[in-house]
Amino acid sequence: MSGPQLDTNVLARLLAQAADSGADLVTLRAVAEEAGELGATRALTRLGLSDADAAEDVAELRELLSAWREAKSSVWKSAVGWLTRLLGALLLAGIAMRLGMEDWLK
Repeated sequence: MSGPQLDTNVLARLLAQAADSGADLVTLRAVAEEAGELGATRALTRLGLSDADAAEDVAELRELLSAWREAKSSVWKSAVGWLTRLLGALLLAGIAMRLGMEDWLK
């Protein structure tokens, strides 16, 4: 099982155990929900994403990440293109030398 699924199963088992001990299931679910929201709020605060501009900040970060990925891809494509051209030029030079056209290369 993966993380979120495992956490959900643990929470479900704990709620069932508490309900069996006499706790009200509705109250337990409300406590779990509030604890989850409190934890999420604390995590966002620690990340500096608890203010009103947080959504805009995250959108900007996503744009920057997207631009970085595009630039990285473009650099790789360009490098492969240049390498291909270089290999083609070397191949043509080799063929010219084989055919006795050394003067043409100068």
